[in-house]
Amino acid sequence: MRSKLFVPGSRPELFDKALLSQADGLSFDLEDAVAAPKKEAARHTLQAWLASTAAIESQKTIIVRVNAMDTPYFSDDIAQVVQPGLNMINLPKPENPAAVLDAIDCIEQAERKNGVNLDGNHPVRLLLNIETTQALRTAYQLACVHPRVAGLQLGLADLFEPIGISRQEQFAIKYAMMQVKLAAAEAGIDAFDGAFADIQNMEGFLAEASFAAQIGFSGKSCIHPSQIPLANQAFRPSDAAIAHAIKVVAAARVAEASGVGAYVVDGKMIDPPFVRSAEALVAVATRMGLIPTP
Repeated sequence: MRSKLFVPGSRPELFDKALLSQADGLSFDLEDAVAAPKKEAARHTLQAWLASTAAIESQKTIIVRVNAMDTPYFSDDIAQVVQPGLNMINLPKPENPAAVLDAIDCIEQAERKNGVNLDGNHPVRLLLNIETTQALRTAYQLACVHPRVAGLQLGLADLFEPIGISRQEQFAIKYAMMQVKLAAAEAGIDAFDGAFADIQNMEGFLAEASFAAQIGFSGKSCIHPSQIPLANQAFRPSDAAIAHAIKVVAAARVAEASGVGAYVVDGKMIDPPFVRSAEALVAVATRMGLIPTP
């Protein structure tokens, strides 16, 4: 998901419109975007939509950000939104690995009750928000607690505001990004950048997304459709990078067959870490349709 568009769960008139956007993923929000008196109605509306043909047949990644586990809304959120059209639950403020396992238990109960994942091959997965100091400190433990955890998502506003760090402080932003990326990488899952609230500041959004892409994040949240093309641009591998990666992968095959450990491609010394990076880039570019499949 290069781009993940937030859609308020209380705005059903936007649901099908969001499907027509260029976002790779849609995150229907039952948390911050829905006021308390409207949460029950939003949950029921979203439940019906997630069971619809439009959601089930969508090629986008469909996510629901539920309310946090310490709220009175969490259990009902999980029980109702785990439907055939759902791919992922976005879990806000996970306190510790045990809490994530409790959330997974709730998801599994809902799957059984609602007839989801009957074949065992399409489980609802988890995207964990890293938006507290404790979650940032224990990000790796959260990331590797269960195979259903598919990614970590950085939430800078929630992380910074309570402790008095400016959302504009570049050192703090990059430090938190690196922490989340390293934790996700060690666990072998994706890292996703969070939202950028200044909708008018397209230059700032693109700069932040571009840095995230440079350090290996997989995509960025969008709170407005105007941000989608910027995210897609930032996380699209360049043609030059794709061409080089294809050369590296091809050269690696020749080197392996010849018993050569290190070799040169385009004037650069190549060894196993570079090969793994090139293979990952080729896989991403192929999924994006930038490299034709044989």
